[in-house]
Amino acid sequence: MAQGNVVFTPEDHLILESYKTVVEGLAEYLGDGYELVLHSLENLDSSVIKIINGHYTGRTEGAPVTDLALTMLNRIQTEGLSGHISYYTHNKKGEPLKSSTITIEGTNGKVIGLLCINFYLNTSVETFVSGFLPRAADHSFESENYADNPQELVNRAVTAAQAKVEADQSILPSLKKREVIAQLEEQGIFQFKESVPLVANILGLSRNTVYLHLRNLRKN
Repeated sequence: MAQGNVVFTPEDHLILESYKTVVEGLAEYLGDGYELVLHSLENLDSSVIKIINGHYTGRTEGAPVTDLALTMLNRIQTEGLSGHISYYTHNKKGEPLKSSTITIEGTNGKVIGLLCINFYLNTSVETFVSGFLPRAADHSFESENYADNPQELVNRAVTAAQAKVEADQSILPSLKKREVIAQLEEQGIFQFKESVPLVANILGLSRNTVYLHLRNLRKN
């Protein structure tokens, strides 16, 4: 079993620090019915380094790791589980939780932390469902291409950008292809290999022309 109260490497600290963003993102996505806890095993006496919706278990940052979390870590390691385990438990008030403990590995493959997710099973259906529905104008549905390969993704992105640009009457006809390239650049499409020749072929431009537009865009 991984031992706590040990000195971590700078890389270990960076890995755990990066997981704080993961916790915040998961909390925003999953909604109010979930408690998310990030543990550092460097110091078991104050292992909680990030917690959201801690009111479900009454914990705050600086709280110690639980005996059950250590038990589940031991099971993961001794039973050859794939770095995670799910189970049911209760909080201090006796309220039911569905929980999951996920190990976080640092340098040399040692376990340096735990990401624990606790779903409050008494969450109302209304609260649960509302967490997955758009609640404001800034949560409108976005367009996303689920392509099987980069070529398909680039083709779809170009087609969508062309349709958007063609529908915008404020863009001069002579500037429409440049605007398509600008939108693709903003989307990060040109990070894909062979994207420039693909875009050039679809737009009927030379590769040099596409590269010229990109240089000007990136310069500005």
